[in-house]
Amino acid sequence: MIQTLKKISQNVALIGVVLSVSWLGIGVGQNITRQVFMITAQAAPPASATSVVTGQNDRYENLELFQKVLHFVEANYVEPVKNKDLVYGAIKGMMETLDPHSNFLPPDVFKEMKVDTSGKFGGLGIEIGMKDNILTVISPIEDTPAWKAGLKSNDRIVKINSESTKGMNLVEAVNRMRGKKGTDVTLSVYRDGWENVRDIIITRDIIKIQAVKHEELEPEYGYVRLAQFNENAAADVKKAIQKLESGKKLRGLVFDLRYNPGGLLDQAVEVSSLFIDSGVVVSTIPRNKDQKEVKYARKGDARKDFPVAILVNSATASAAEIVAGALQDHHRAIIMGQPTFGKGSVQQVIELGPEMGLKLTIARYYTPSGRSIQEKGVQPDIILDDFDPKLLAEARRKQDYFREKDLKGHMVNTDEGDSKSSKDEYRKEELDSLSKSGKKGKAAEKLAVKDKDKDKEKDEDDLTPTKMNPKEDFQVREALNYIKSYDIFRKLAVTVPGGTATAKKE
Repeated sequence: MIQTLKKISQNVALIGVVLSVSWLGIGVGQNITRQVFMITAQAAPPASATSVVTGQNDRYENLELFQKVLHFVEANYVEPVKNKDLVYGAIKGMMETLDPHSNFLPPDVFKEMKVDTSGKFGGLGIEIGMKDNILTVISPIEDTPAWKAGLKSNDRIVKINSESTKGMNLVEAVNRMRGKKGTDVTLSVYRDGWENVRDIIITRDIIKIQAVKHEELEPEYGYVRLAQFNENAAADVKKAIQKLESGKKLRGLVFDLRYNPGGLLDQAVEVSSLFIDSGVVVSTIPRNKDQKEVKYARKGDARKDFPVAILVNSATASAAEIVAGALQDHHRAIIMGQPTFGKGSVQQVIELGPEMGLKLTIARYYTPSGRSIQEKGVQPDIILDDFDPKLLAEARRKQDYFREKDLKGHMVNTDEGDSKSSKDEYRKEELDSLSKSGKKGKAAEKLAVKDKDKDKEKDEDDLTPTKMNPKEDFQVREALNYIKSYDIFRKLAVTVPGGTATAKKE
């Protein structure tokens, strides 16, 4: 039972699908509220005299059983074994009976967890998690060593430096992937569609994440991508919106949270406050429900004068899920894409001594409407499939359309301010067809060679990093279309029971 909990460090709310990206450069599917405590004794508040006596008797019996096994193994195992190794192994086994985010942190791992969340760290640049009990890449971070090496979401890591990952927990996997800048780590990776496991050598580096990127999709319609909730996330998102509005006012924003593993809880609240200025953002509820903690939106910075579409997918986790869930519940944004990761729990880091610790799940978090997204994730308002832009461009049907303007001698529309007739000029389509007509023979000759090399090219493309271009991204374009339709739909006259609702004319 715990008699004393001595707080030895400032509370830092840290939520993320990583252990974190800022700590290790390798994600591990974690949601963390970082509160480090020193345990000085064991205790628990008694429910009744009978239950206390019964519980104590059970504990003594179980501890006696443990002591017997420990003594027997030390005395009779075929080879000498250290007492520390047996105890560490027992603690590790105990933690594995809990959820996958609760872990024992031996000295070498605990030391790495004392790194802050500045956004600069050494590692590979991937978020990882367990899928079907196999170490799986959630997503590589763009422009990092893992991304440049060609790792992709859902790749299964079966070996690390020739050591099998079967039975290896996330903390152990992270510890094996970390190392000094410039050193190599070999990951044996299997991907759907591959015949065999491939060894991919990745050189560790110092990772500096550009958490926020922005781009104008069309005049007055912007795009902002948030890759991680680091300590500057809200300020950088605000600056990005201001840059998009340079000289003009936004009529709509696509806010991309895909592949965002999370980060700092306070930044999730701050980012939400950029779009809502009142109400609950998130609640955390531990086993003792009387200790419920509620985070509210901060007033003063909210932009509510343009529609927002938030893009999410299965790698959107933790702090990113908090923002998506909050804006969805407040009806401030439309959520589009695929259901999110579903990490709805909070972990606490407990210091067991100067060199070791424990990471324990201590609470669940809830959206403003009281939804727990644990396991379920945030469900999008609009489900959008994701398509490879290259394949989509190839699959798009090409067709020449015949219109009035193609008729010989058609009347020119002088209302457009251009009275010049184009009847004597070649259309671009005609020029394209002319330039290609002389190459048909050569193209036919090369067709067999292209087919022969297709499999080889596809194999090479498997490990080619793909830089995301929002203007070519299918989901971004669809989100933009939905936002643009907002101005159209709000002008429609809609008949409702009891009368007619007509949108306000501008």
